[in-house]
Amino acid sequence: MPTITEVTVEDVRFPTSLSADGSDAMNKDADYSATYVSIRTDDPGTAGFGFTFTTGRGNDVCVLAAQLRAVPLIGRDVDELIGDLGAVYREMKSDSQLRWLGPEKGVEHLALAAVMNALWDVAARAAGKPLWRLLVDMPTEQLVDLTDLEYLSDVLTRDEAVAMLRETEPTRAARIAELERSGYPCYTTSAGWLGYSDEKLRRLCQEAVDAGYRHVKLKVGANVDDDIRRLRIAREVIGPDAQLMIDANQVWDVPQAIEWVGRLAEFDPLWIEEPTSPDDILGHAAIRKAVAPIGVATGEHGMNRVLFKQLFQAEAIDFCQLDAARLGSINEIVSVLLMAKKFGVPVCPHAGGVGLCELVQHLSVFDYVAVSASLENRVTEYVDHLHEHFVEPCVVQDGAYVLPTAAGYSAEMHEASVREYAFPDGSYWAGRRGAASA
Repeated sequence: MPTITEVTVEDVRFPTSLSADGSDAMNKDADYSATYVSIRTDDPGTAGFGFTFTTGRGNDVCVLAAQLRAVPLIGRDVDELIGDLGAVYREMKSDSQLRWLGPEKGVEHLALAAVMNALWDVAARAAGKPLWRLLVDMPTEQLVDLTDLEYLSDVLTRDEAVAMLRETEPTRAARIAELERSGYPCYTTSAGWLGYSDEKLRRLCQEAVDAGYRHVKLKVGANVDDDIRRLRIAREVIGPDAQLMIDANQVWDVPQAIEWVGRLAEFDPLWIEEPTSPDDILGHAAIRKAVAPIGVATGEHGMNRVLFKQLFQAEAIDFCQLDAARLGSINEIVSVLLMAKKFGVPVCPHAGGVGLCELVQHLSVFDYVAVSASLENRVTEYVDHLHEHFVEPCVVQDGAYVLPTAAGYSAEMHEASVREYAFPDGSYWAGRRGAASA
């Protein structure tokens, strides 16, 4: 029985701001970063890795919070932990002193996600299965028992959750076979960062079309005339039949969002993403009513399952964009997937950020195979950045995620990448400091 001997948490930052990768109306100089958790045991063959995503400054705060979250794991028996990940999750989130910092939101929840993501990686590796397969194969009642249904009984009971999952059991094998043939559909944001020149935008849109993408997303919200010009370029390149999505990254008030989207409606966007504050449920509902048939999408900053419950109840969104590293890992993500199924809202996970594509491929596959059983109006984000730093990077072909087969949650980084980009003393950042002082 292996025992956890060490949990390290590292501040890993990549200088994406230098190339404007990740730039949008809210985040103009993002350095894609990870609060990176490594779980080690007294068995060299047993380990796990996980992270949460940030955009640079403040990642050190998240690292400290994750270190506090990880302390209770030291000395624990691995088999006992992964044998009841629901109990571990509830134990962690009920820490009353850390909980006071949230509760279940902000840095303390990001830290919970990082540590629990690593534990889920341990569990999948121990089972010799990719994370999606571990969840699909798990007995239904066991999966429901580890799912966080607290505060949700007015919309989702345990019996309903069990019934929804059992309903898909007879046809799961057929959907897995389908994904093995064709993959899970994705869209690209890589062409549309706000800091890119018109020439780069045009070139990257053409490359996306040539690579088989039928969905392309552009960032908007800084200047409406610039948005019109850039959307015209994108629509010219991708054609009238491909789907074009737009993302404002929270920068508008409600009336401004309605007016601005009205100016951009001529380009027939599928959705407007994060049109206002991620916490403004009624604001999203008002925008949705006003801009229809353009859809409203949000969720990457959805702090917990309760916020998603209210978005669904208020009929405020057309697309649910949950985030693999902001919600409390699998335990909370499954509850949001189940609610989305009940309310008929397609889940299109957010994946803009270091490593998020590696994680969300598992979530989308699990959702299709075991929960929604549908690909209608479902497409998962993909950004072509930083995958080379992962041991098992996601693979996209012809605009679709190839079904992951390696055991685990695809979260492990190459040790050389961690050594180079650890902040502030990794070789890259130390070299930057040396060059600046020379």
